[in-house]
Amino acid sequence: MFDCFGAGQQLTQVTFGGRSWREDPALAAAQFAVLPVMRQLHEILWYLAEALTLPAAVPLHDEVRTAQARTDDLTAGTAEELSAFDVGAYRREVGELLGRVSDLVRGPGGPDRRGADLMGRDLRRAGLAGASLRGTYLIAADLRGVDLGTADLLGADLRAADVRGADLSRCLFLTQPQLEAAQGDGATRIPAALTRPAHWAGS
Repeated sequence: MFDCFGAGQQLTQVTFGGRSWREDPALAAAQFAVLPVMRQLHEILWYLAEALTLPAAVPLHDEVRTAQARTDDLTAGTAEELSAFDVGAYRREVGELLGRVSDLVRGPGGPDRRGADLMGRDLRRAGLAGASLRGTYLIAADLRGVDLGTADLLGADLRAADVRGADLSRCLFLTQPQLEAAQGDGATRIPAALTRPAHWAGS
């Protein structure tokens, strides 16, 4: 399932004033160029909104609100401005702030497995509670029954990861597309802001 975090609606209703390439094919190239940028900005807004719900991150909430306001302003840009915007650099800038949020919430001592290749690994006894798993490859990893605590899952690849019975309820920066890509069941605990995927066993 593709989740654009509301970017598609913003793009059509605001950036292009209610016009869509479906009705006006001449808009297709411009809209397809802007959508990836808008989607990333809306994904950033999702992470920033989550950061504001975390009590341990209160010392950074003013910075988070500033970033939130700036990102909101960016989403209101013209198609030309959005197409030219270096969203990759901006993601890295906001990512540094979110990293500090993550450090405050997770505290010291959590394992750092950022960007690690854990594809297909049996991780049931790996001690990943509160780990930094940013950008980690967890494709087809076995996480059955694992309590990940406050693990940071920003950008982690959960395709076909087996999270049946796992506790993801306190994980940081977990998104709906990541859940949809994983394989869970009715016993998998998820954050309240997310929806249990319909294809999960026992859902």
